[in-house]
Amino acid sequence: MLKIFNTLTKKKEKFKFLYTKIINIYVCGVTVYDLCHIGHARTFLVFDIIIRYLEHIGYNVFYLRNITDIDDKIINKANKQKESINLFVERMIKLMNEDFLSLNLKIPDCEPRVTECMKDIISIIDILLKNKYAYIDDNKDILFSINKHKNYGLLSHRINNCFYNEFISRFSSNINNSNDFVLWKHNKNCSDPFWMSPWGPGRPGWHIECSAIINKFFKNNVNIHGGGIDLLFPHHENEIVQLKSLNNSFSIPFWVHVGMVMVNKQKMSKSLSNTIFIRYLLEKYDSEVIRYYVLLTHYRHPLSFTEKQLYLSNNILRKIYTSLLNCNIDCSIPNNYEIKTRNIFKNQFYAAMNDDFNTPQACFVLQRLSQYINKTKKNNIFLANILAHDLVAFGNVLGLLYHNPKNFLFPNCRKSMVDIFIVKKLVRMRNSYRLDKKWYLADIIRKKLLTLGVIVEDNHIDSTYTFINKF
Repeated sequence: MLKIFNTLTKKKEKFKFLYTKIINIYVCGVTVYDLCHIGHARTFLVFDIIIRYLEHIGYNVFYLRNITDIDDKIINKANKQKESINLFVERMIKLMNEDFLSLNLKIPDCEPRVTECMKDIISIIDILLKNKYAYIDDNKDILFSINKHKNYGLLSHRINNCFYNEFISRFSSNINNSNDFVLWKHNKNCSDPFWMSPWGPGRPGWHIECSAIINKFFKNNVNIHGGGIDLLFPHHENEIVQLKSLNNSFSIPFWVHVGMVMVNKQKMSKSLSNTIFIRYLLEKYDSEVIRYYVLLTHYRHPLSFTEKQLYLSNNILRKIYTSLLNCNIDCSIPNNYEIKTRNIFKNQFYAAMNDDFNTPQACFVLQRLSQYINKTKKNNIFLANILAHDLVAFGNVLGLLYHNPKNFLFPNCRKSMVDIFIVKKLVRMRNSYRLDKKWYLADIIRKKLLTLGVIVEDNHIDSTYTFINKF
C-alpha cells in the first residue's frame, strides 16, 4: 500500500482513499515576475510524478495549480523594464508554459490566475472581518489576527500551545501580534493596479490568494496540498488559519513539501545571483536528463545542484536507452505471462514508489533492469523484449523513456554509412587498450564510436559492435 510522508504529522501514513474517489491536489504555483528556475522545475517535477503514479495505480486526479499574476515583485519588475504590467505578465506566463511543456510536465486540470478570483478574495476577507478574525490597521490595510488561533504553527511545528498560552496570559487578545499578516493592501500609489472593495481601492496580500482559490474550487475537499518547503512557514500556515476561520471543520489529510535546491551549499536565490534557469539547462540537456537528475534525490531532501551530477545523470540515462536498442518493446506478451525475474523487478519498483515515492530507489531498479536486459539479449531475445517492455512502462510512470532510443542516443548522427574499416580498426585499438588496462584510452575510443553511431558491448575477452546509424 502507498505511504506518503505527511508534513503535518511528521510521519509516513497510509494513503487509504478508495480508487473510486477523485483525488484533489492543490500545488502553489509560480509568481510570474521572472523566468522559472531549477527550484520550480524540481517542485513541479515531483508533483508531476506523484500525479502520474496515482493515476497509474488507478486513481482519478484533479490537479489545480494557481498563478500569482499580481504582486509587488511583478509591479516592480514591470516598472523597471518600462513595460505595462499586463503585457509583462502575459509574456512571463508564456515563457513559463514553454519551460513546463519542454519538461513534459502534466498540464493542470485548472490553473486559475489570482486576478480572475478577485471577487472570491474580497468575499472571504469580508467574512473574516465580520467574524473578528481580521482588522483594519492605521494604514487602512486589512490584517489577519493570528491571536485568534491557538494552534497557529501546528503545521510547521514552530509555535506550540505552551508558547501561545503564555503569550495570551501576558497580553490582551486585542493587542495585535507582530506576525499578523496582510489580507488586503490599501492602494497608496495611484499608478499601481488596484481593485475596488468595500474598504476602498487595493489589492490582495499573498496568503489570502491560495485560501480563496482552494475555497472556491474545493471547499473542504483537498486531499493533497503541496509546494516547496520554503512555503511551509508562513505561507501554508497562514492558509490553514484563514480556511479554518471560514470553516472550522476544514482539514487537508496530506501535506507534501519538496526540499530546497542548493547551489554551492547555499539556498538558490536571486539575491545571491546563483539562480539556474530552466531554459539554460534545456539548451544543454534533454529534458529527461534533467528529470532523471531530479529523481536521483528523494523529494524531501535538499537537492545540491552541480553540472557534474547532471552530466553523470546523462550518462546513466544513455546506458538505459542503450539497453533498449534492437529490442521490440511493442512485442506481443501472452496473457498472464509471468516469470520470476520479471516479478522481482516489478515488485522492487512498486515497493520503492509505494514508500513515499522513493524515486532514487525506483531509478536504481531501472538501471538494474537495463543491465539485465543487456545480458539477456545475447541468449534470449524474446525475454529481453518483454523486460524492455517493462522497463519502458516503469520509466513512463516517472515521465522517462518516451524517446526512440536511436533518436535519444544519436540525435545528430549522419545517415551516411560509416567506413567499416575505420570502425574495425578503432575496435581493435580499444581491445588492445583494455587488455593493457588502459581504461581511460579505451573509454575515449568507445565515445568516439558512439559519435559514429556504433554501440560497443564488452565481454571478458573481446568486444562486439553494432551499427545504429541505419535509419
